[in-house]
Amino acid sequence: MALNLRQKQTSCIIRMLNLNHQPNAGGATTGAGSSTEEVYKILVLDRFCRDILSPLIHVKDLRKHGITLYFVIDKERQTVPDVPAIYFVQPTTVNIGRIVADTARGLYESFHLNFSSSLPRPLLEELAAGALKADAVGRISKVYDQYLEFVTLEENLFSLAQRDIYVQLNDPSAGDQEIEGILEKIAGGLFCVLVTLGVVPVIRCASGGPAQMVAAALDTRLREHLVKKNNLFSESGTLVSSFQRPILCLFDRNFELAVGLQHDWSYRSLVHDVFDMKLNRVSVQGDKSPVKSYELDDSDPFWVSNCWSPFEKIALEIDAQLNKYKQDVEEVNRRTGGQKGAEFDGTDLIGNTKHLMNAVNSLPELTERKKLIDKHTNLATVLLGEIKNRALDSFCNLESEMSSKGSVDKNQLISQLKDKGTKEDKLRLAITYLLSVETTPQSELESIEAALRESDVDTCAFQYVKKIKSLNLSLNSSVASASKSNIVDWAEKLYGQSLSAVTAGMKNLLSGARQLALTRIVEALMEGKPNPEVDSYLLYDPRAPKSGTGAQLKGPFKEGIVFMIGGGNYIEYRSLMELAQRSQPTKHIMYGTTEILNGVDFVRQLQVLGQKMGLGSSSINPSQ
Repeated sequence: MALNLRQKQTSCIIRMLNLNHQPNAGGATTGAGSSTEEVYKILVLDRFCRDILSPLIHVKDLRKHGITLYFVIDKERQTVPDVPAIYFVQPTTVNIGRIVADTARGLYESFHLNFSSSLPRPLLEELAAGALKADAVGRISKVYDQYLEFVTLEENLFSLAQRDIYVQLNDPSAGDQEIEGILEKIAGGLFCVLVTLGVVPVIRCASGGPAQMVAAALDTRLREHLVKKNNLFSESGTLVSSFQRPILCLFDRNFELAVGLQHDWSYRSLVHDVFDMKLNRVSVQGDKSPVKSYELDDSDPFWVSNCWSPFEKIALEIDAQLNKYKQDVEEVNRRTGGQKGAEFDGTDLIGNTKHLMNAVNSLPELTERKKLIDKHTNLATVLLGEIKNRALDSFCNLESEMSSKGSVDKNQLISQLKDKGTKEDKLRLAITYLLSVETTPQSELESIEAALRESDVDTCAFQYVKKIKSLNLSLNSSVASASKSNIVDWAEKLYGQSLSAVTAGMKNLLSGARQLALTRIVEALMEGKPNPEVDSYLLYDPRAPKSGTGAQLKGPFKEGIVFMIGGGNYIEYRSLMELAQRSQPTKHIMYGTTEILNGVDFVRQLQVLGQKMGLGSSSINPSQ
């Protein structure tokens, strides 16, 4: 597939680790005028770029590319003469200052500077001036803009790793300039993704709100870049010149708020929720065992095959894999004369020499299988304990019922809010109810708030969402009334955005359909047929003249990139992957977001916004 972001980003990084030359099959660096002898190097990273590398290249794999040592740039380092250093950092004033200091000290033989995104002219001049003053210009071999300022977690999943964007965009105290800076940074991250993919997409988004602002900023950036003769997209293969280009669909988290809070019963979502998975890695604390860290990525066949399975199937699958492993061990022991039922540790390889070599060859594969079984047994055991302690199955069932029916048994809801579960679990359930049910009588809201207070839950987030919902209903009911101007004033004060920005984000807030609104809209946009749900969506085509209508580029599209501003989640990712698989012919869809959030992360951002607005348990107004 053309849009394999993980593969393309990994290739760019491997090239960078080989001094920006193409490595040969043996890992040695090759390039104009260079020998095929392996060059040993030092790698210096900032923390952001370390996170970029983490899901793609393991520490043990760095040695394959001649990296003997790696350091974080903000730590004190010793001089290592006669060795070139590769720097991979963000283009910031602080990092430029550290690089200049390192060159002045002559820490390394030569400096190969790689920036995660484009190095602005003022910082380039600052670097040049600093190196000149320190008489260290000769030590700087090359300076590269790598356009890699994003984290690829899977083949079809990426994050810009920009934290707390939802809070920043919805902060009532945020000024226009601050908002513009945030949106420009998001557009810059998306530009890096498109450069790495080598594609110029057709951009679609709803009118108003952050999605339109990012779309406009990205369109401008692409247009300005494409007019250059040797631009970054001129050598990107056949896809760019092909009539079939991908579509980039931009959304803002307010488009479908409840999905960011819901509990989910799939193995992957539970692991993310319970263990707070970051960069495909989790840390697990057993009852009596020390903390263990596990990687969950495409190198783990059990994870690849079962991560979307409902949790009750995971135990059955682990059991099946364990039985198969035991059978294979017994077969090896039988063929080599070992004892039946013995653990396969390689010490029992006696007897029949005919099968000895086969048994030795199968040892690494069997050992690896046992490690995977033990890993997922441990994960599932701890998960099961958390499910029982927090009654996660009950939360999942209630939220699923709300989403599909738009209603729920009130007594059951109140009972759950007073029963098991963390404070965040209860807050997520209460807010999901608030967003799923179209009309909520004041008496019900008061009983929910009372149940939350009884569990000592801070209701800032609940009050914040209630305020948003109240605003949405007021806007819908008072379009022609004289009070509209007051609501507009309040909305602008709350969001720092226009009225259209608020209403565009809220119209899917009360959606109770089983299929995610996001997936439904993406499907309609990719089909490109007339559809009242998407006919009003704006279209930006950076390759078309500004005055062009772009009507001929409304689809259908075989490939799509869906990007969520303000935080994405695995529920949406799964829904989009299912859409891609069931489409005829099969489509290719990638999902990206400013950051991957679980329900706890997102409810805490809502909590911060509630506090910024002065809402919460101590300021509940019964008349609201």
